[in-house]
Amino acid sequence: MKYQRIYLALSALLLASLACQTLSGGGGGGGGDQPPVATNAGDSNPPTVSTTESGSGGSGGTSDSGFPITADAFNVTELGDGSLLYYTKLSQEDVMAFYRAEYTSQGYKERELLTVVSEGVFSMVFDGDASGKAVVIQSVDLGDGSRTVSIRLEAV
Repeated sequence: MKYQRIYLALSALLLASLACQTLSGGGGGGGGDQPPVATNAGDSNPPTVSTTESGSGGSGGTSDSGFPITADAFNVTELGDGSLLYYTKLSQEDVMAFYRAEYTSQGYKERELLTVVSEGVFSMVFDGDASGKAVVIQSVDLGDGSRTVSIRLEAV
């Protein structure tokens, strides 16, 4: 009975490890440091990014959906539902500062009550979009020096 528990625990750890590796795009292919490029099925035109100056004094860009993105954004993916996902090498603090400067310079107001900052993860909400919806920005540290940034409009 004691060995069955040990085998069950090891099996659970193995499955969790495989799940984490799958979610982070790992696979032992030795393909480099960048996460894999996400693509939309049937999308013959990859997303484009035009570079603009941001209100924070630093360089930024704008995605096809109109969301501002950091200057170092890579693997920019329009998710097809008005959402945007990209990767950056900036720190959590720098990404948050970028979006605070960018959106406040456009007249948006941060809903500070909904701003959540945790170890390697944050979520911010800005009001002021013409659609009447809130801009929700979330980010997760991937542990390899990069982080994902997700932006979407949502009725909050």
